[in-house]
Parts: sequence; structure tokens; C-alpha cells
Amino acid sequence: EQYPMPTGAHATWPSLRRGAVTMQGGDEFISSPPKKTVRFGGTLTDILLKHEKGETTDFELLKHQLSDPDIKDAQIINWLHEFRVSVAYLTKEREQLVSILLKLPWLRRSREVVEEYLGFLGNLVSAQTVHLRPCLRMIVSHFHPQYIFLSLDLPENFNTCHRALQTVARYVPSTPQFLMPILVENFPFINKSERTLECYVHNLLRVTVYLPTLRLQILELIIEKLLKLDVSFSPQQDIEDAEETAHNSDSEEKSTEEGLFDMEEDEERKGNKVVSSSSERMAHPLAERLDILMTILFSYIKDICHVDGKLDINNTKDLYRDLVSVFDKLILPTHASCHVQYFMFYICSFKLGLAEAFLDHLWKKLRDPNNPSVIRQTAGSYIGSFLARAKFIPVVTVKACLDLLVNWMHKYIDNQDTGANAYCDVALHGPFYSTCQTVFYTFIFRHKQLLDGNLRKGLSYLQSLNFERIVMCQLNPLKICIPSIVNLFAAITRKYQLVFCYTIIERNNRQFIPVVRSGAGGDLVQTCTNPLDSFFPFDPYMLKRSKKTIDPFYQFWEELSAEDLENLKKPIKKGTSEDEDDDFLKGETPQNDGVVGIAPNSYESNTRSPVSSIGSPPDRNINSGKKNVICVMLRIWD
Repeated sequence: EQYPMPTGAHATWPSLRRGAVTMQGGDEFISSPPKKTVRFGGTLTDILLKHEKGETTDFELLKHQLSDPDIKDAQIINWLHEFRVSVAYLTKEREQLVSILLKLPWLRRSREVVEEYLGFLGNLVSAQTVHLRPCLRMIVSHFHPQYIFLSLDLPENFNTCHRALQTVARYVPSTPQFLMPILVENFPFINKSERTLECYVHNLLRVTVYLPTLRLQILELIIEKLLKLDVSFSPQQDIEDAEETAHNSDSEEKSTEEGLFDMEEDEERKGNKVVSSSSERMAHPLAERLDILMTILFSYIKDICHVDGKLDINNTKDLYRDLVSVFDKLILPTHASCHVQYFMFYICSFKLGLAEAFLDHLWKKLRDPNNPSVIRQTAGSYIGSFLARAKFIPVVTVKACLDLLVNWMHKYIDNQDTGANAYCDVALHGPFYSTCQTVFYTFIFRHKQLLDGNLRKGLSYLQSLNFERIVMCQLNPLKICIPSIVNLFAAITRKYQLVFCYTIIERNNRQFIPVVRSGAGGDLVQTCTNPLDSFFPFDPYMLKRSKKTIDPFYQFWEELSAEDLENLKKPIKKGTSEDEDDDFLKGETPQNDGVVGIAPNSYESNTRSPVSSIGSPPDRNINSGKKNVICVMLRIWD
């Protein structure tokens, strides 16, 4: 079974093979003899036997004929037929001759040549496994679109390459372990053309279908390359600057080149040709490459998980496990990636059980004291961002997660609030502060849904979380969390009279000492507004093509109106407007009596705070004295 080409790639392309003449009956160069039909030294077996005895004249003539760029189809077929029955003579000593055979231009030839060549490859690797690596290198080299002027033939050529790879794998079961290093070393550099990257990634993903043992390694390879692209530019500044420059430049040439594999199902199509708007192109060249590759990855995930338009549970489970493994190895340890991690967001949108399993996985990372502090903090950021941004997560799951997180926070306070470490210190309590910020961030995004339907019941639930104890504890989380989150949390909790944070905020502001740095340009006063070095991994997705896959499942930020902030005791109002920039962390919210002040640069941090892990308290139900915390375990999808 082969991974099917995306829509539009099954077209019957016109033949552009140089020198090809199609005779009646479909046989090329069979009815009429080629110009060069001279044979030297008798049969191939005779030539090879003479070569063993030291007579090299006919052998050199043979190599010359095979290397002729104008060699005809009939000649190739005749030679390959003889080579197939003489593979026993193609030992390691004749690897130069094998190298010439592997360079034969067989892909853009007649069907008869292709079939004969595939048969030769099978015979060669089964009889002489010493040539396995060269054969694999030859096949993989054709995963690149080497002949742009023959681009219409690319889908057919790729199909043939995958047939060749399957043929080799059928004869040599150990093919996967030799193939993977070759796939790695042939991966194109990120500065290669968009078409080159697109074709290679697509072909790698096709390999995973008929060589499933390589899927995890291939996904790791692809996502590692995507990650390097993702962190090589700033999504906010670089992309916005490039788009603005492109928009304002009247002399800019607008490229209309279409991708070889367009994965969007809702594109307008004319015949076999995809009509693609140039407005979908990213002005930033690296962002454009990343956008194309993310589109391919999303399409692959969808195709693997769905059979005949219906979700296949077993396929989805298997792919989810592989993607979580890649997430743990590559994504979680990478700071401030912006787009690549959305492959987890997307697959979790297929089924609630997947989303809950992912949350449970992150929760275990966060609460495990054996994990490095930075990993625990990053896991907390993923939990908060996922709960806030994923539309497909219902309120009941949000409440279950809040119960788990808040319960852990209260137990942490019990263990630390009266001990020797009961003071504000990121290095000592990093995971705790990250968990606090996760809860505050989730509450800011989800408070309307938590209160929707029955305001009294919703308020009772929020009061049971006992935010006051968390805010008032000696560890002082309001001093560490990002100011924009603290201010919005303070405004909303004051509105519903859950906790009054402003006394603590003012006290923290008075204790805050700016850092003065001297340099060649004079003194510079800096303030660290992000001591946790936090980021929100599911902040708005900015790649134009692939964002169409994410947007239907994405919760955009709804800006609080000035009227909401003024009237703190009224129930929340309906119909809030959506902020187009969707970035409350950098915007300015109208202020009322100093209630809310959003720090314009709350995302920025010049230095990473040192962090170290301390032991987390054991899991046990406790009574805080003010409330009972009911630990609602996540429903793990099995």
C-alpha cells in the first residue's frame, strides 16, 4: 500500500521524455532498431569472465556504452536483461560498473525500461547485498525535483521511486536500518527552494506507510527540521515586518508558483490544476517554507487518522503515541517555538479522549519532581495555553484540570509556606509559579464559560478554588507571574469578588528594583517582567495556508470592554468584541482607577532565571481549613 498522492497529483501528465518516440502498440524503440546497436566482445557473461582474467578492453567499451547520454531504450532493456542473469558476477570488485548502472536515466524512460530496471534492482540486492546502500542512495536522490523543466512528470517519477524502494525492501528485510541514515543525509538544507523541501518531506511521509517501522524516526527527522525553521525567525516581528514591506512595495514581484502538493481541500480547482492565490504566500521566505511543510504535515496526520472519511481509532492511537514521543524529545525542551507544536493541537482535535490524554501527559510531567524544573515549567505553559485556546475542550474538562492544578498548589503551599523556603524565589519554586500562571491564564480565558448558565453555581465553584489563599501565601505568585496576566486576573477576580489582589500588587511594585546596566551607549534601565521566562505555545498561529487547518478549533482572545472593567459587580456582559491581533499580552486595556494596566513588553526577558527543582509534595487529599478540594481525575482515553 502506498501513501496516496494529494488531490491533483493523479493527473495523466503529457510525456516530455527527451527522444521518446511512441510506436503503435505502445512499444518504444522496439520495432525500429536504435542507431547504436554495435555490441563488443559477445555476451555480458563473456565480457565479465574476460575481465576476471585481466582482459579489460571489452569491459571498458561496455562501461562506455552504458555511460552514453544518448543510450536508447532498447539498448538499456537488452543490457539490463543480461545483467539480471549475471548478477552473480557483480561483486564488490565491480562496484564501479554497478555505479554506472545506478546512474542510468531509467526514470524518464518507457514503461518497459522501468519494469526491467525494477527487476534488475531486485535481483541485484538479493544476490549482492553489498550494493544495498548505493541502490538506496540512488532511489532517495530522486526524492528531490532535480529536473524542474519536467515538473509535470514529478508525481509519476515519485511513484516509481517508491515502487523501487518497496521492491528493495521486499528482497532485503533489513532495508529500514540502512535506509534511515541515507534519508537523514539527503534532507535538503532550509535555504533550498520551497519545491525541493516540499517534495522531499512529502516523499519521506510516503515511506512511513509501507515501512511503518521507520515512522517514528522519520517524524523526528521532519519535525526537527521544521523546528529549526520555526525558531530561526521571530513570528511577531519578522513576519509582520515582512508582510508590511511586501504590502507597501509596489514594485514587488508577486509569485504565482503553485505547490506540487496542495493539501487544502477547499481550494478552487480547474481540471487537474490548483488555483492558488498569491495572497496566501508568506512574504518572509522562511515562514513561507514552514507554512508549506506544516500544511503537508497536517494533511498527513488527517489522512493517516481517517479512513474513508471516518476516524480510525487504532491508526489514530498509534500515530498519537509517535507524535507524543516526538513532542517529548524535541518540542518540550525547545524554548519559544511558535508553530510546529500545533501538530499536537491538531491531532487532539480529532477526539476529546486524545486531548485529555495529552493534558494528563503534561500534568505528569509537571508534577514529577524528578523532571528538570525547566521541563516542569514548560509543561505548565502547555497545559495553560492548551486549555485556554482549544475550542474542543469542554468546560467539564477545564474544571477537572483546574481542580488538579489548584489542589496541587494548595498542597505545595502546605509544605512550603511555613518552612525555611517560605519566600518568593523563582529558583526554588519555579514549577509552583508556573502552575499558578497556568491557572490564572486558564481562568482569564475560560471564566465566562465557567460562569455561563448558572452564575450562582459558577461563582460557588470558583470560590471553592480558594484563590485568596494562593494569592496571599508567602510565596507571592503575583510577584513572579507576567504582569499582563496578573492585572487581568486581578480585574476579573475583583469583578466577581473572588479575591482582592491590588494591595499585594502595589506592595510588589514598591519592592521592585529596576536593573541598571552600563554600556557604551550609556546607562540602560531594564525591568524583568517575565522572571519565569514564560511563553504561551499556542498563541495565535500566523502561517497563512496552514492556519486554515487550525482556525476552526482555535479560541481567539475576546477583549474585555471598558464597561466590563468599570462595573465590577455586574454579571459579565455578552457580545464582547474579538481582538484582531489576539495578543492581550502586548496590547493596552482601558484602565479604570488603576484596575488594569497591561505591560506592553511583558513577553520580553533579557536573561533566563536560574531554576532548580525541589521535591513536590505527595498526592493526597487535604483540607485547607477553608474548603475541601475535590481532585477530579482526567478521563484517560484508552
